[in-house]
Amino acid sequence: MEGEMSSGAAEPSKTTMFFYNTPKNHFFNALVAGAVAGMVVDVVLFPIDTMKTRLQSELGFWRAGGFRGIYKGLAPAAAGSAPSAALFFFAYENLKIFLGGITQSSKNSPYIHMMSASSAEVLACVVRVPVEIAKQRRQASNHKQQQSSLQILWTAYKNEGLRQGLYRGFGSTIMREIPFSLIQFPLWEYFKLQWSPATGLELTPFSVALCGAIAGGISSGLTTPLDVIKTRVMLAERNSLIVKLTIPQVLSSILREKGFKGLFAGFIPRVLWITLGGAFFFGFYDLTSRLLVSKEAYHK
Repeated sequence: MEGEMSSGAAEPSKTTMFFYNTPKNHFFNALVAGAVAGMVVDVVLFPIDTMKTRLQSELGFWRAGGFRGIYKGLAPAAAGSAPSAALFFFAYENLKIFLGGITQSSKNSPYIHMMSASSAEVLACVVRVPVEIAKQRRQASNHKQQQSSLQILWTAYKNEGLRQGLYRGFGSTIMREIPFSLIQFPLWEYFKLQWSPATGLELTPFSVALCGAIAGGISSGLTTPLDVIKTRVMLAERNSLIVKLTIPQVLSSILREKGFKGLFAGFIPRVLWITLGGAFFFGFYDLTSRLLVSKEAYHK
């Protein structure tokens, strides 16, 4: 088991380390802390995400809703964020230990962080993609007769099936999430590792949040074109040409329609959303992890 907490906390006492290093407690804490972090981010920063989705929509910002109804789609996002984030961190923490053990790599190896994060993202997308389908179609819908999130998912499944309906855009989502994770998590772990030597200060939830914000901002900016492609695929109507195109063809169509700047549609709200989201996400993950460890140590 790793000597340093994944959340980047300062060196704990022997008692705390004993409880934290118990796998059952460690992975349960990852589930709970991940769920809390995911819920906080999606609820607090939802309006920024709505702006980003509408900017990337094929309809254009104003036809997709403009500044109206910026909380449309909040229900599926809130319902899906907790299990998705919990599943991610549970897998991430498990894989770091498993991969570190079988490869005999350093606990701080960026390759371990990259493999663990990208694999965990694939698993989390099993929950995340249907949630994204419901959320983004609600966000970009400008019809007077609104469907509920469950109606959107049921209609997608009934008309298009499981793969093309509920899991449409799974491939493009994975194509976005894996590069994003390959950048974000090694950066976050590296910034945490360098925090105390560089600043002379103890690593706290606030500093962990700051590390997450910087890592998230860099990662989101670099992967914006992949996010644009994913949004276009998910929002496409059933009979739209985009549904029949491969990912490279969707990329080409965006370039033809709007040029290079079209690939970076929603760049500012995306970077802002994920920078702030990184701060909330990693900060609350670290804070919740510490509270759970302290509670366990107290009761024991």
